[in-house]
Amino acid sequence: MRGDGDGILGGGKRSESSLKVRQKWLKRKEKWLVVLGVVLHAVYMLSIFDIYFKTPIVHGMKPVTPRFTSPAKRLVLLVADGLRADKFFEPDSDGNYRAPFLRSVIKERGRWGVSHARPPTESRPGHVAIIAGFYEDPSAVTKGWKANPVEFDSVFNRSRHTISYGSPDIVPIFCGALPHSTWNTYPHEYEDFATDASFLDEWSFDQLASLLNRSNEDPKLKQLLLQDHLVIFLHLLGCDSNGHAHRPYSSIYLNNVKVVDHIAERVYNLIQSYFKDDLAAYIFTADHGMSDKGSHGDGHPSNTDTPLVAWGAGVRHPAHNFSGDQLEGAVQFVDEHKHNMPTPREWGLEGIERVDVNQADIAPLMSTLLGLPCPVNSVGNLPLGYIDFNKVDKVEAVLANTKQILNQFLRKSQLKQSNSLNFKPFEPLKNYNLALERIEHLISIRDYEAARKLSEHLRRLALEGLHYFQTYDWFRLMAIITFGYIGWMIYVLLHVLQSYTSLSEKLVEKKQMVHLRKNTGKVYFIACLFSCLVCSLLLLEHSPPLYHAYAAMTIFLWTQIFSEYEFLLFLWRDLQRRESRYFIKLIATCIVSILILEMLVKSFTDRKLYTWCFWTVGVAAPIYLTRSIPWKSRVPIIVLLACWFLSIFTLMPAEIPENTWLVVTSGVVTMMIGGVARHLDLHSEDDKYWLSLRTNDTSRPKFPMLFHLQITLVGLSSVMVVLSTSHRTKKHELLAVHQLINWSIAVCSMVLPLFSATGVLSRLTSIFLGFAPAFLLLSIGYEALFYCALALALMAWMLFENVHRYLSKASLFSASVKAMQNSILKHDERCLQLSDMRIALTFMVFFNVAFFGTGNFASIASFEISSVYRFITIFSPFLMAALLIFKLLIPFMLVICAFSSLTKVIRVPLLGCYFLVILCSDVMTIHFFFLVRNTGSWMEIGNSISHFGIMSAQVVFVLLLFALTNVYTKDIQTSSARHSSRKAM
Repeated sequence: MRGDGDGILGGGKRSESSLKVRQKWLKRKEKWLVVLGVVLHAVYMLSIFDIYFKTPIVHGMKPVTPRFTSPAKRLVLLVADGLRADKFFEPDSDGNYRAPFLRSVIKERGRWGVSHARPPTESRPGHVAIIAGFYEDPSAVTKGWKANPVEFDSVFNRSRHTISYGSPDIVPIFCGALPHSTWNTYPHEYEDFATDASFLDEWSFDQLASLLNRSNEDPKLKQLLLQDHLVIFLHLLGCDSNGHAHRPYSSIYLNNVKVVDHIAERVYNLIQSYFKDDLAAYIFTADHGMSDKGSHGDGHPSNTDTPLVAWGAGVRHPAHNFSGDQLEGAVQFVDEHKHNMPTPREWGLEGIERVDVNQADIAPLMSTLLGLPCPVNSVGNLPLGYIDFNKVDKVEAVLANTKQILNQFLRKSQLKQSNSLNFKPFEPLKNYNLALERIEHLISIRDYEAARKLSEHLRRLALEGLHYFQTYDWFRLMAIITFGYIGWMIYVLLHVLQSYTSLSEKLVEKKQMVHLRKNTGKVYFIACLFSCLVCSLLLLEHSPPLYHAYAAMTIFLWTQIFSEYEFLLFLWRDLQRRESRYFIKLIATCIVSILILEMLVKSFTDRKLYTWCFWTVGVAAPIYLTRSIPWKSRVPIIVLLACWFLSIFTLMPAEIPENTWLVVTSGVVTMMIGGVARHLDLHSEDDKYWLSLRTNDTSRPKFPMLFHLQITLVGLSSVMVVLSTSHRTKKHELLAVHQLINWSIAVCSMVLPLFSATGVLSRLTSIFLGFAPAFLLLSIGYEALFYCALALALMAWMLFENVHRYLSKASLFSASVKAMQNSILKHDERCLQLSDMRIALTFMVFFNVAFFGTGNFASIASFEISSVYRFITIFSPFLMAALLIFKLLIPFMLVICAFSSLTKVIRVPLLGCYFLVILCSDVMTIHFFFLVRNTGSWMEIGNSISHFGIMSAQVVFVLLLFALTNVYTKDIQTSSARHSSRKAM
């Protein structure tokens, strides 16, 4: 008895051997599909490093020798690490300025401004920008920060000799492998946050003073110091260390500003008295600022705005009564800061000309003052407002800066052209030679202003050209990866349609699914030819091996799709026979699914979205239920309260404050929830809406007192939370007996659910109580209460789906009958329907809430080290990390157990739902692929990579959790389909 609507997978009486063949075929295909998914996501995840994190540095350019006489023989660079511009320029509470010497320089003999750092505002990239003239190589994300990930040129490299003293984290980066350098650093042990770190700055000055004094008795050292092109670099770490330890508004930090000003004065006096020739140039600046919280790294003005003061040989004197117009040569390139912003009145410098620069502009400024070639990798623009040159030398300095950047562009263009079969040049610089000739002609006829403007225009085009070649392969690679992800999703969707929907039954009536792809030779032949062509092109272009892997994976996926052309043709014909309302339902489902998934993408940076989500569901779901079932069933009120209870936690601070009594309260709430669930399990035999969740008569627990034992363990763990915490607070150590009890409670409680009754509600209650003691002992605050709220919401989800199943009993019973005819599905499983997409989407929401409910990846909320102090206090990184990861896994396991149980309650295939989940996660993966950042703070860069990685890993992570939780859920039993439908009818 089978009508026209029967499904693909069933139909007719077939031999038992044929059914076994189909089952083996499906099992083999799904194993292969999972392996393919793991490999694909692993390979495609590596693509972000070829697209976003490719080094911008190229080698092989010749330095551009300047055609002007250097005004300075030596240059002194003072970098006050972590010094904020506002704290440097503003007065103290008494109205006195903290940097009197440097203020006198600004007013009498030098130039000043704000140097705008580009995020990430950290010490290494800040110093690289100042000394080498380019912004931190983003490929260093994968290679660490201490050592140079790649070799690059710098002002120190071009100098005749460099003398450097300061931090062991900074000085060796530039001088460690530099033969013509004299340098020294203090030990790491000196960097103690518990002390006033200004003595580190004094150490650097003392080293320089000692060197100059020693030279009076060392003729070779004296001769070395009297050379031209000498660079002296003092790294002053005090402000950074004191800012981290005491905050930038503390008296210690503010006093350190006075210390660095005093050091700048003493360095100036020391150099002037030693050399006596007024041929030294001085630059004082900072690598980054400091936020009010004592941190740095992001793009907030407190971190990006740093002071810049320059004076000495070759530096212009101050210009008073400045009108505020844009200065000549002022260029905006990398950052988004506006130059020459109004000077705050409290700085007391309104009437003195201010020249703001990008941080990388300092490198060409130093090179120009010394008459050195600019570092060959520099992208800095020479700030003309700082140099005191005549018109001829000024144009020559700008032209040298332009040629240096242009050489980088030409080298990148040459490398890309040699490796590209279809090279597309950067059109605006196609005739750069004519522009250079025009500049030389203007100089020869003494039209210096026009020559300077044309040089600056050519420099701006060269910078745009550098960006063009840096992103030259982006479109091609991103297109390949995007097509690959789309191909994977289509392939997974085809598998679900073939194996788990009613479409498969119709197809089997015509032809066995095992033989669907026997006539695909032409598809594979064309795919092989296309693969050979693509591979040959990549080889001719000398592309990296991973480029071949990306292309091969994408071609393979689309080959698999086109090899299913018979099924695709059948699917198209089936859609043509559908009614219009089916297409409306299909389109609506797709739109709602994408909106929910986009909300989940946004939730990675805004956790409050979950609050709105559960508030909305908490209202909408009960309204839907009360239209069909009475309030006395308790289901609508449970759904309402559970959703609203869970919605609170994504409003909580990500950094969890310690509150032992809140953890104990959570233990009491856990026992109350367990007791209520137990009561409902035993006394809801007359409520048809609880039928499938209750314990069957034949599935009584092996140990009748199991529930009471679990409740006791939860209570005991709450007591141990108080005892362990109070004792540790007083004695600063964990008693061995407390440690033994805590470990015993945690381990034993997780074993007990295996011996509980096999009914859905009974087993899930036991699992909830089984993981509760371990989670309580690992909790420090409100996250323990979140565990209870998550469990309640999961139970509300199961109740809602169970009621929905009862209300849709007619169609679901029909689908279940078809599934019995379908040998691929298990006994009592039904085919997936379009409406079942909500199961996968709801799972995605809960899966993400389990992770973001008490924090996020960027915060330390879920990684607070004090969480493990009730199990171990002696530092053991591996054991502590394992405990923290286990704490994170517990909410995930609760979600997976509920999901696995729900598939049994509503009789849908678990693996079919798993593939729908993977389909949803890959929609988010594609979005995160386009959100990966290679600019911004380390946190912003790292988070963008982490978000993409988290979603890419879900194909494996979810499957591993299914395998892990299967120990608890594999023997869960529900009422039979026949019994269920009889009770319903």
